[in-house]
Amino acid sequence: MKKMTSAEVREAFLEFFEEMNHKRVASSSLVPGNDPTLLFTNAGMVQFKDVFLGLDKRDYSRATTSQKCMRVSGKHNDLENVGPSPRHHTFFEMLGNFSFGDYFKHDAIRFAYDLLTRAYGIPDEDLLFTVHTTDDDAYAIWTEEIGVPAERVYRMGDKTNFWQMADVGPCGPTSEIHYDWGAEACTCGIGAEPHFHLDNGCARYLEIWNLVFMQFQQFPDGHREPLPKPGVDTGMGLERIVSVVQQKLANYDTDLFMPIIRRVQQLTGDTDAQREANFVPYRVIADHMRAATFMIADGVRPGATGRDYVCRMIIRRAVRFGTKLGFEQPFLAKVADAVIETMGEAYPEIVERQEAIERTITNEEIRFRRAMDRALSELETMLGALEPGGTLPGDLAFRLHAEKGLPLEITRDIAQEQGYSVDEEGFRTAQAHHEAVSRGVGGGAFGAIDMGEAYSAALNTLRDQGLIDGRVKQDQYGPLSLETRLVAILRDGELVESASVGDHVELVLDVTPFYVEAGGQVSDTGVIEGQDWTVDVEDVRQPVGGLIVHSGEVVEGRPQAGETCTATVDAGRRLDITRNHTATHLLHAVLRSVLGTHVQQRGSLVAPDRLRFDFSHDQPISDDELDTIQRLINDAILANYPVSAEWKDLDTARGEGAMALFGEKYGDRVRTINIFTDPKSRARFSYELCGGNHVTETGVIGPFVITAEGSVAQGIRRIEALTGHGAEAYIRRSIGLLRDTAGLLGATPDAVPDRVHSLQTDLKESQQEIARLHRRLAKVEFDTLYQQATEIGGVAVLVARVNPTTSDTLREMTDWFRDRAQSGVIVLGTIADTGKPQLIAAATKDLGKRVHAGNIIREAAKVVGGGGGGRPDLAQAGGKDPEKLDDALHHAWTLVEQALS
Repeated sequence: MKKMTSAEVREAFLEFFEEMNHKRVASSSLVPGNDPTLLFTNAGMVQFKDVFLGLDKRDYSRATTSQKCMRVSGKHNDLENVGPSPRHHTFFEMLGNFSFGDYFKHDAIRFAYDLLTRAYGIPDEDLLFTVHTTDDDAYAIWTEEIGVPAERVYRMGDKTNFWQMADVGPCGPTSEIHYDWGAEACTCGIGAEPHFHLDNGCARYLEIWNLVFMQFQQFPDGHREPLPKPGVDTGMGLERIVSVVQQKLANYDTDLFMPIIRRVQQLTGDTDAQREANFVPYRVIADHMRAATFMIADGVRPGATGRDYVCRMIIRRAVRFGTKLGFEQPFLAKVADAVIETMGEAYPEIVERQEAIERTITNEEIRFRRAMDRALSELETMLGALEPGGTLPGDLAFRLHAEKGLPLEITRDIAQEQGYSVDEEGFRTAQAHHEAVSRGVGGGAFGAIDMGEAYSAALNTLRDQGLIDGRVKQDQYGPLSLETRLVAILRDGELVESASVGDHVELVLDVTPFYVEAGGQVSDTGVIEGQDWTVDVEDVRQPVGGLIVHSGEVVEGRPQAGETCTATVDAGRRLDITRNHTATHLLHAVLRSVLGTHVQQRGSLVAPDRLRFDFSHDQPISDDELDTIQRLINDAILANYPVSAEWKDLDTARGEGAMALFGEKYGDRVRTINIFTDPKSRARFSYELCGGNHVTETGVIGPFVITAEGSVAQGIRRIEALTGHGAEAYIRRSIGLLRDTAGLLGATPDAVPDRVHSLQTDLKESQQEIARLHRRLAKVEFDTLYQQATEIGGVAVLVARVNPTTSDTLREMTDWFRDRAQSGVIVLGTIADTGKPQLIAAATKDLGKRVHAGNIIREAAKVVGGGGGGRPDLAQAGGKDPEKLDDALHHAWTLVEQALS
């Protein structure tokens, strides 16, 4: 058996089928785009389902993939086996080859056998094969054509060897390939024929590949008819075939998992013996982080329902198993990094989205850790009240889920570990009841009303009941945390009485410290906490005048309207926003100084991670001007000018020269932001009307870096920039890239430009020299070929295949030919750098009435699946099939011969 890494096993599979004329198709998303009935993509054929059903056509009839798959949902969910079992996973890769009405059983079986025994080097005698009891064709192919001894090919029934997409539709028999680990691997204690082991889950025989022959169409009445174009759909789990190739009984011991497990071990500091003693937590964490990484990369986010719930559940389950290893702080993002390092080359999307993956996992881990201790303590109390071996009532399990955010799967894990079970049917009943009554006060009254009207109706209700005195009070310039009252809870604009863990809600407070998006500054985020409940605030908005709603998710407990609570703004995020906001004022002032006073703000975005500033200016900004702008802003930051806010009459502020935002409407009283160069003399660097949040001194902003400048509309330019942490990270990355580049070039960072320029010069000279050498070689090759020219009726004819070269050199060869031949025809063919065939034909001018180069090349190109044409004396064409180039040249010779006869 060949020694191969998992990456080599995957690539060998895809390369093998490419050589068998299959189209390599990239993995589709874990979120199926063509099948709303599936929660996740769970097989390689999902992206080809419409092709098999005849609803879609592709420009290829054979395909091969390595497909990302998830199987962790539905009534047959066996999540509890992930960890204890050596082969169960949530996320896995499915290798597959597919035929859409092209080849059938013979080729599918031959391909599978050759790949396993030749590409992977698996001994033939270690393989066992099954076919459907009625499939004489497959049985004969295995035993007669492939030559497998009949005692290793077993006929099995529908349960094992028949597949159908649904109750109606394509279906057909299958042939499975199993690997024999040997008698010592038997876990069932049966010493009988292999088919007994195959049907009882014995570990001795491992199914590694399933070949599905879609042969029939099943109708509602149960009868089947042959399909006009039968197809092939095969699936081989990468994790399983890697375990065979690497001779590891457990998938988790292969190089698909061990780098991830080693990362966990590095974080725990465990010895190998300690790791082996705690193999279940290690395996669960490795498996679940693979799944979470790929789900998040494909757009799934932790949440309360559907795919989002699965994402949340596996992250929280990994956290819980992490506590068994002693983790008390967030650690999963570091494990996800190992997943990305291991699989990023095959799936670059996880590398591209690494930051979002890490942030999402860490945020969910933090959320769960807030409530986990209390949730687990309450579960322990519930289990302690049961009789030994008893069942936890479903309504109690749901209470833990609804109020503490404890997924049913974790409750079940813990209960089983202690010898108890959970009434899962009762859980689902309680869940359904909760969903039915959760609307409470609203009762669905606004379901058919426009959302704006729904919010207006909710606001009027709160006013009529005296819960709001006109409007929600806002204190966005005061303390970042204040005690307030939860006036109301809304869902989709409707008033509800309460909410549970996982619910997405909108909270209305009596008074709020949160800033609501305005003037380009984004809304605050943070947390609202009651005595025993917590809501993470993800957004704050004002859907109608007077009503401010805090959108977020209940992460602990059950909030109820009327309770006292504490609202707290995310201080770090607010500070990053204020850095960027004050920086836009500095930028505005400097732009007017450098470019002219015609510059006026035309819009902005002030976010925690960046700023964007649009302004009036009718020409590009030069590099020197950008350097000056950036330098002057950083000078103002380093000067640490004081920043202050003052309320004034609008006329007074305008009279003092305060800048106003273009198109903005202001009241009689306005808030002004002053950046003083000298507070005593009131000398100002910047003076603007602004209702946003700002730093108190410019030095707090930190470094200012311009990252982009360009046009967004006629006469409107845009600058994008970073400050504070974002700028520092940008600078650090840039310095790191410069240092790495200098190292690769063998130069100091200061010498990089000169070194690059020198290399460019050397490269250009080398390319010119290579071109000269290619031309010389082509001339030598042509001189040799010219000696092989044939004369037909006094006309020199040369039809030949030449070594790979450029189109220019091909044309030059035809010029050399016509310079030598008094009367002649030349047709040349080659394989271009792209792997595609190219053809050229030329004739001397005296043959204009006898030979048309354009017609010859057009017909010859059809042989290689291409087209082209040209003048009577010169024509070129390209094609698609390089294997038929010699056939095309032979056809060209026939055409020339006929033209000259």
